[in-house]
Amino acid sequence: MATQAIGNGGGIRHSQQTNNCTEKRLANGLGWFSIGLGLAELAAPRHVARLIGATEEDRTLTVMRAYGVRELAAGFGILSQTRPAGWLWGRVAGDMLDLASLGRTLSADDSNRGRTVAATAAVLGITALDLHCAQRLSRSSEGGESAQDGSVQTGARTAHTKGRTEVTKAITVNRSPEEVYQFWRDFTNLPTFMDHLESVQTTGGNRSHWKAKAPAGRTVEWDAEIIEDQPNTRIAWRSIEGSDVQNSGSVQFDSAPGGRGTVVRVELQYSPPGGAIGATLAKLFNQEPGQQIGDDLRAFKQVMETGEVTKSDSSIHRGMHAAQPPKTYSQQSMAVSSGR
Repeated sequence: MATQAIGNGGGIRHSQQTNNCTEKRLANGLGWFSIGLGLAELAAPRHVARLIGATEEDRTLTVMRAYGVRELAAGFGILSQTRPAGWLWGRVAGDMLDLASLGRTLSADDSNRGRTVAATAAVLGITALDLHCAQRLSRSSEGGESAQDGSVQTGARTAHTKGRTEVTKAITVNRSPEEVYQFWRDFTNLPTFMDHLESVQTTGGNRSHWKAKAPAGRTVEWDAEIIEDQPNTRIAWRSIEGSDVQNSGSVQFDSAPGGRGTVVRVELQYSPPGGAIGATLAKLFNQEPGQQIGDDLRAFKQVMETGEVTKSDSSIHRGMHAAQPPKTYSQQSMAVSSGR
């Protein structure tokens, strides 16, 4: 079912969001392809050499292993970055090197030219995908992100200091600060748009218990307390000592210029379990909080403006939490008004 965005530019904004998701999925696919090819070139260089019609002499095998290291580096680089345009351009350069190597193989007297021609055609196809994805991601980065149009994040920033990660992202929602604040302030609403979040339970006072998904089918839990609550303006929190994930942050609700809704700005600081290694693994599985916030904010915008998170059949997300079925916005407004 198509999402009806509010405003004359809604169709364009929805198209931009869809394109961004498609490009990211393509980049992730190319990243995993790099890792698979790199492992094959490192573990079975003779087989790969035969497959492309090259001889199995020592020099060829050494080159294969070197290319395998390059592919692994590119794959991990793509999968660990939110905007991996640079790594995609690196793949394009690697493709050029592969094509040059195949050209030399094709001219050799002892090569299997049929296999080399087939391998060259395959590499040309991959090169086209790499080039397309690199160009689109580069344009997206150069164009920047704007919360003024209410479609994507703005002020996006991720910094890593002394084992701690800081993330800042924002989006414009076409609802008033009062409506947006009241919906967010009821923490039990959060699993309706935060795909990684399994449940939030209020435990009394300003404290709550959180349970979230982690890589490899694991879950993490923590208790948090509200340290600042300015109605319709700002909520700030921090985790209780001893939690699985040490974190703190805030969400700010500011009126957008021209009465165009509310700019929702999230700031998060956290220490990933397992330190830098744990953070890298989480990124590879797209379960690192810095990556999740952008998706969560887009889903939050949909919930507030249309009453549900709309996802295509090809979406990489798993959908809403079973305990939080979609509501129409009118139902949400009634719940907020009645204090439920």
